[in-house]
Amino acid sequence: MVRTGGAGGAGGAGGAGRVSVAAGPTLAVVAREAGVSVPTASKVVNGREDVAPDTRRRVTEALDRLGYVRRPRFDGARAPRMVDLVVDSLESSGSGAVLHGAEEAAHDAGLEIVVSVALARGRSGSPERGWLDKLVTRGSSGVLFNPAELGAPQYAWLEQHRIPFVMIDPVLEPPPGVVSVGATNWQGGVTATEHLLSLGHERIAVVAGHRHTMSSDARVAGYSSALALAGVPRRAGYVRHAGSDEASVRHLMRELLDLPEPPTAVFVCSDRMALGVYEALAERGLRVPDDMSVIGFDDLPEARWLAPPLTTVRQPLSEMAATALRLLVRIMDGHRPESTRTELSTRLVERASTAPPRG
Repeated sequence: MVRTGGAGGAGGAGGAGRVSVAAGPTLAVVAREAGVSVPTASKVVNGREDVAPDTRRRVTEALDRLGYVRRPRFDGARAPRMVDLVVDSLESSGSGAVLHGAEEAAHDAGLEIVVSVALARGRSGSPERGWLDKLVTRGSSGVLFNPAELGAPQYAWLEQHRIPFVMIDPVLEPPPGVVSVGATNWQGGVTATEHLLSLGHERIAVVAGHRHTMSSDARVAGYSSALALAGVPRRAGYVRHAGSDEASVRHLMRELLDLPEPPTAVFVCSDRMALGVYEALAERGLRVPDDMSVIGFDDLPEARWLAPPLTTVRQPLSEMAATALRLLVRIMDGHRPESTRTELSTRLVERASTAPPRG
């Protein structure tokens, strides 16, 4: 957990950002419901480790059943407003760009920002209650998620505790009313495909992320629209879906190369995945762009480090995070945005990985 930003703000979680402190069950009631002592219930509430798993489960179920609300421990009259930024990793350059944008916007707003890596997940694959409880314990006025796959219980928990939040580039379509910020992924898919078409390519494949995710589906839809508008048929087997790991991308790229008519160009729906494409081509002794044009998406620093440097569609990650932070501040101050979905423009960044097809 890292804290950045400056002090400021009138304190606590004011207005719509205030954590609910309405009357509710006391800790003694929770302890009685769970059949434990009050000190034991207090240990579970405060995240202490010295509690047996079965006891922790009983107390946690009682907390959920009774709707127990954690009270912040800080003095809201004197403390600066604080927001959480939840990222999936601090090791990726994409997360670094998001952190940079959120930090600058938080500084301008006089906020402190607490960075947490991912969500602790239980056996069900959903975020555990303990992590969410910490938001209330430390008095967070709001949360930015990037990216996150929240389930219905987590959305309900945030609503119950009246914690404002905004999604940055959500993986799945959020429920109605949830505010999110993303990029023009559909238009980015169109731009990437039109660039390859303008060079003379017609056998254009696409390697996308998992199906039924917002950004991946939109980029593939843009690719399909650009082909249709140009009167170029979408060939069977030219649309492939992979995970973000390089091994799965390499495997799919080998399959594309083994087709009776392999593509002459490939649109890869993220710069990180493009590395796997480069590796698969190198294994076959094929050169970029002489034998295969490659275009990515994101414009991460890695795109410039590849050899040759990667033509890509820039996704403004820092600007998306800053926009999300400013929207969160408005929600915390009691103002609802006019639209729940904000999309920032993408643009083509031409480098050396695309060229006309040979012959």
